[in-house]
Amino acid sequence: MRIDDALVWAEFTLVNSDSALLDAQVLLAFVLGKETIYLITWPERDISVQQKAHFESLIEQRVNGHPVAHLVGQREFWSLPLKVNNSTLIPRPDTEVLVEVTLNIILEKNYLDAHILDLGTGTGAIILALASELPKAHCVAVDFSEQAVKLATENRDNLELKQVQIYQSDWFENVHECFDVIVSNPPYIDANDKHLHLGDVRFEPLSALVANEQGLSDIRHICEQAKNYLNNAGCLLFEHGFEQAELVSHILHENGFTGIRTEQDYANNDRVTLGFLPS
Repeated sequence: MRIDDALVWAEFTLVNSDSALLDAQVLLAFVLGKETIYLITWPERDISVQQKAHFESLIEQRVNGHPVAHLVGQREFWSLPLKVNNSTLIPRPDTEVLVEVTLNIILEKNYLDAHILDLGTGTGAIILALASELPKAHCVAVDFSEQAVKLATENRDNLELKQVQIYQSDWFENVHECFDVIVSNPPYIDANDKHLHLGDVRFEPLSALVANEQGLSDIRHICEQAKNYLNNAGCLLFEHGFEQAELVSHILHENGFTGIRTEQDYANNDRVTLGFLPS
C-alpha cells in the first residue's frame, strides 16, 4: 500500500473524527518513524505489510475513541515534546494560556529568579514550559498520583530541565516553603457534566477532571491554603471551566486576594483567573 492510499483509507475510516486527516497523518508518521512532512513529500512511497497492519490497528483504536496522544505516547506542549499516558490529563493548547499569563506576570515584575509552584502537575507540562523560559527560576511541581510524579519526572529528565523539583503531595500536604507564584490546572468539572462521556476525556483519569461542589471544591481548597504558601504580593493562578470565572473570582476575593482578573483562551472563552496577596 502507498502512503497516499493509506491516508485516504484512514481518513474515510475516521469519518466521525473532527480531525480525521490530521489523526491519520500523525499515526502513520508514528508507524513509519518519520515526521508528517515526509508523508506529504513522498506520497507514492510504499509501506510494508507490518507497517500497514500496525497502522490499521491504531486507526481501529482511534475509531473506538482512544486519544491520538495515548496511541503515540506523546503530545507537544509549548513546543516541548512530552511523554503522555492514561495516568494523567493530555496537555491541551488552552493550558498554554495559563503558561503565557504566568510568564507575563513574572516578567512584568522582573521575577526572573521567582519561586514557582505547580499544583497537580500531571505530565509536568506547565512547570516544564515555565522552566524552559525561566532558567534562573526555582521551580517545584507536586501531584497526588505516584504515576503522575513518575511521568513528570521522566519528562523533566528528557528535557534536561534539572532545576525543576517534582514530588508527591496532596496539594500542599508535603510543601514546606513559600513561593512568589502558585499555578494550578486542578480538577474543575462537575461529576454530572455530560462532556465526561465524550471525546478523549473518556480515557483520562476522573480524579484529574472531576471535583465536588459543581467542580469548585479543589479550587476553593487551594485558595484557602495558598495564603500560607505565598510570599507577600504573591500571585495565584488557575485554569478553570469557561463558565466558572465569576465563581473563581468570588472565591479568590473571599480569601483576601486582590487585583483579581480573568484572561481568555484562544477561542475567547474565560479560562484563567488570578489574584494577588496584599503586599
